[in-house]
Amino acid sequence: MKPRVWWMVLLAMLSVFIAPSMGEAFLWLPERSSTEHLVYWEVRVPRVMMAFLCGAALALGGLVFQAMFRNPLATPYTLGVASGSTFSVALWINFGVNFSLLGVSGLSLAALLGALLSVMLVYHLAKWAGGLATVSLLLGGVILSFFFSSLTMLTQYFADAGSMFKMMRWTMGSLGQADYDGVLTVAPFVLVGVIFIAQYRSELDVISVGDELALSRGVEVKRVRRVLFFAVSLMMAGVVSVCGPIGFIGIMVPHFCRMLFGVVHRELVWLVILFGGVFLVWCDTLARGVTVGSDLPVGIITALIGAPFFLIVLLKKVRQ
Repeated sequence: MKPRVWWMVLLAMLSVFIAPSMGEAFLWLPERSSTEHLVYWEVRVPRVMMAFLCGAALALGGLVFQAMFRNPLATPYTLGVASGSTFSVALWINFGVNFSLLGVSGLSLAALLGALLSVMLVYHLAKWAGGLATVSLLLGGVILSFFFSSLTMLTQYFADAGSMFKMMRWTMGSLGQADYDGVLTVAPFVLVGVIFIAQYRSELDVISVGDELALSRGVEVKRVRRVLFFAVSLMMAGVVSVCGPIGFIGIMVPHFCRMLFGVVHRELVWLVILFGGVFLVWCDTLARGVTVGSDLPVGIITALIGAPFFLIVLLKKVRQ
């Protein structure tokens, strides 16, 4: 790997080491009380680990979908993963059921099932429409997003005030409930997705140009697209099931990394993973520090950063 990748690795390590000490209260390593020690290891450390995993997955998912669909606005939630999980969570909260399985909360399981259901429906809908073509997948994702959003609004209409508040807070995207069990829940989804995507880094370069060029280079476009589709969807299902839908990272980080490091995916994949993880770690650190006594959902921070970022990008393109 090139030196800039190693610099990003160093930045990621420093961020993961420093971020747990920062926030509403500064928990520096020397002279830490027993309470601060507990907060540091049982609250802050797993939260930073979760932030890095989720940021890396969201950024990598955005990079892959933008290359695969040849659409700079494609996001990991393009295929309705967030809408499907949100509907499942809305149903779960409305029915008021409480249980856990193997240390995983029922809320996370409901979100995971909703995300996987959405992915499977998009896949079969696109297949029924004539194959896993880019247009079929995008249209299927948009249709299901609207459908699940409508069902979510219907569920909210019949919910009481307390349940509706919980639904709205979940849709903002938050890392406030992160713990070691949550990290162990998300990590397998992210690691499996990264392993599969890493095998097709070179193929992403030619697929992002066009299917015809990819076929002429001997790339099995349908098989590669199918593997990438499920790898990204698997990561998103794991992330959304624990943290809710955290927006803008899947669009913003790949754009920023392409501006800084170029467009070659063989190296860009690793840079996006590292940069996405670092970015969400510091966004969540900011979310912990701006309020006293409660956590601001990190999805609000990413949205506040993402909107001006795209305005700047748009203005630059208009002036060119």
